[in-house]
Amino acid sequence: MSLDAATVKHIARLARIGIQDTEVARLQGELNGIIGWIEQLAAVDVEGVPPMVGTEQAALRMRDDVVTDGARPEAVLSNAPGRNGLFYTVPKVVE
Repeated sequence: MSLDAATVKHIARLARIGIQDTEVARLQGELNGIIGWIEQLAAVDVEGVPPMVGTEQAALRMRDDVVTDGARPEAVLSNAPGRNGLFYTVPKVVE
C-alpha cells in the first residue's frame, strides 16, 4: 500500500497537524516506510505461538497490609510542624 499526497494531507488534517506543501513529499515517504514495516509484520507466521499476558490475564501482585510505623509515635511526630502531645496541630482555617 502506498499513500498519495492527498491522503497524507488528509491524515495531517485528522491529526490536527499543520503541514506545509513542501513537507508533504517527506511525510509521504516516512508514512509509506511505516506502512511497509507494518506489512512486514503482517507476513510473520504466528501460528501456534501463545499470546503474551494481557491485562485481562494478569493479576496484581498483592502484599499484606501491615502498619510499619505505629510503634514509633515520636519518630512519626518529629516531622510535624506543630504538635500537641501525640497529635498534629494545624492552623485554624474555618471560623
